[in-house]
Parts: sequence; structure tokens; C-alpha cells
Amino acid sequence: VQLQASGGGLVQAGGSLRLSCAASGRTLTAYTMSWFRQAPGKEREFVAATTWSIGNTYYPDYADSVKGRFIISRDNSKNTVYLQLNSLKPEDTAVYYCAAKWRGDVRDKEYDFWGQGTQVTVSS
Repeated sequence: VQLQASGGGLVQAGGSLRLSCAASGRTLTAYTMSWFRQAPGKEREFVAATTWSIGNTYYPDYADSVKGRFIISRDNSKNTVYLQLNSLKPEDTAVYYCAAKWRGDVRDKEYDFWGQGTQVTVSS
């Protein structure tokens, strides 16, 4: 399985970006899909997840630092997960990684597959 993240860039504070993560090699409909980020000198941290549940229903979950500003979504027909980043702040600057997990705590880093990351830089 390969996860290809894209959509990062340089944006001013208050601006928006939309990240995409396209999966190939396997259909990830029954997987939890998540986004993490890692800022320079800091540990990788959980950002958002779209958690699989019975009947292919999905539940969003967000870190407190992004709740109300970021929106995670997925399009199973495209095997793709998105992260809409709104009201961006300089402290959102980081490399953003997408990841897929079969089951388990969405906030830990024990994921089955990881993407390569896309840089988001927010200027003040």
C-alpha cells in the first residue's frame, strides 16, 4: 500500500489549504484514516482521524488544537482522504502525514501505513 499526500504549501495566517492523501495498492474503505503532523524539533502529533465503524460509517476525531478549524473527510470511491485546513495559524506549520490503520487507538502512532508527508508553512 502506498499513501501519497499532496496539497501543502505556503499560506498566510488566516488562510486555507486542502490536503489530499490518495491510497493505492489496496482499498482502504474499512481502515481508519488519519492525519498527523510534525513541526521542527517536535514529536509527530495526532491531528485528525476518520474512524471506521460497522456498516462503513465513519466518525471524525480532532486534536483540540485544530477542532473547529480543520475538517477531515474521505471519498472511498477515490480511495482518498482529505484534510481541509482553515483559519491557519503560524503554529500549524509542520509536515503533515497521512496514515491508515486497521483498528486501535487513532491517537497513537502505531499505524499500518504512512504517507511521505507534505509541508505546510503558515506565515504571520
